[in-house]
Amino acid sequence: MTHEITHYDVIIVGCGPVGATLAHILGQADVRVLLLDRENAAYHLPRAVHFDDEVMRTFQQIGIAKELEAVCRLNVGMRFVDPDGTILLDWPRPAEVTALGWHSSYRVHQPDLEHILRDRLQSYPAVTLKTRCEAFFIQEDDEGVDLRYEDMSCGQIRRVRARYVVGCDGARSFIRRFIETGMEDLGFHERWLVVDVLLRGEKPELGDWSLQHCDPARPSTYVRGPNNRRRWELTVLPDEDSTAIARPENVWPLLSKWVTPEEAHIERTAVYWFHSLVADEWQRGRLFIAGDAAHQTPPFMGQGMCAGIRDIANLGWKLIRCLRAGHDSALLGTYATERRENARTFIATAVRLGGLINTKDPRSALTAAFPRAEGGAKMESVYPPIGPGLLSHSAPLFGQPLMRDGTLTDDVTGYGFSFLFADSFLAGLDRQLIEQAQRMGTILRVSQTRDGAVHLAGAAAAVIRPDRYLLAKVNSPEELALALELIPNRVDAETTRLRNIA
Repeated sequence: MTHEITHYDVIIVGCGPVGATLAHILGQADVRVLLLDRENAAYHLPRAVHFDDEVMRTFQQIGIAKELEAVCRLNVGMRFVDPDGTILLDWPRPAEVTALGWHSSYRVHQPDLEHILRDRLQSYPAVTLKTRCEAFFIQEDDEGVDLRYEDMSCGQIRRVRARYVVGCDGARSFIRRFIETGMEDLGFHERWLVVDVLLRGEKPELGDWSLQHCDPARPSTYVRGPNNRRRWELTVLPDEDSTAIARPENVWPLLSKWVTPEEAHIERTAVYWFHSLVADEWQRGRLFIAGDAAHQTPPFMGQGMCAGIRDIANLGWKLIRCLRAGHDSALLGTYATERRENARTFIATAVRLGGLINTKDPRSALTAAFPRAEGGAKMESVYPPIGPGLLSHSAPLFGQPLMRDGTLTDDVTGYGFSFLFADSFLAGLDRQLIEQAQRMGTILRVSQTRDGAVHLAGAAAAVIRPDRYLLAKVNSPEELALALELIPNRVDAETTRLRNIA
């Protein structure tokens, strides 16, 4: 039996961290969202273990950053070591807050994150989460998308309709199949055994640094998680059976140089194929994919989930604007062009690191790849720009100044366009131009901030997108007027629940 059609603005398929975060972004804007997930509840065992300052900024936007920070652990960094333990490559994560307003690297237990995300979804009247529901049919037309799913709790087939559908449904994405996209292969395909353990007591000799063991016999990774959680990832050799190697009696010998059964309890073992893939097409009409549905990366940079959160931070505001101001295929088309190159950069770097871990001469390979003056090897965090889209060129991420009272500026501007003006420049602007900017976003003056001038870096003003990437830096009223013309679907700031500060 098929029930009558129910209408939504957006249907999200998949309620992992990416889909749930998109539901928050849309829910804050009172967008009618149906969130479908085939599982009965969030997966209770570890998966993703890392996110960065840019992703925390998105979590700040949806109001969960402080709660999440309480269950995370700051990551001090990662080191690549040879079989003797000698450091080959150092990737420190400074203890100080970055220009984005948060620490550069966090360790997390994914079930903790998912619990917070799902629990907070209940605060949005316009968001409906349905579990044990599996989408199986999609038909798109000029006005929207019909989707059918099976409610596995009762065996009913249900039919729903939405203006847009977003597939956040993982590497085996159902939505991606309907988009019918190919995948760019960056050349990394390896089997790795992932082992999550719970320490029975203190074991400080394991250390807080993540370690990449560049051992040609069996490359491996150690990760320090929150509380007593630890993870090892080990290469599965060609002649080894995936099922057999994951059995405890075979796992413990592999971990014996670091930990014993008396010191820890195995919480989970799993063998994964790590891939390096990027979808050629991220959109077809009103269908979109995000997260692992759009790209897959080796884990060596901890950027798998991060890339998915960046996807929906980019897509979310564009969907909101199209829902309020009318469908804009050109605006929605910028999602893939902007995000694909950014995601690809992270994946290519992870592939590069994976190749270095596996090389027979890691010292020479690492030193050649990451030279520094004193002859060692060092790596720093990267913030790749997004690709062309709203602009004909790439655009960098913009920082997050502090207000005079210590408030982070994103908490003032909300999820919309914003402007940071040097006071002298603002004072000289025509009132009509100021009012035009006020209608489009939140205006902040440098004098209202502690460090706004640092972020402007000599410019008279900056126009910042909802996803915190830079739309434009300007130095004249004429340049500002041109920048305002770049803002798509120029919905009044009042309708996007932004607050102007005069």
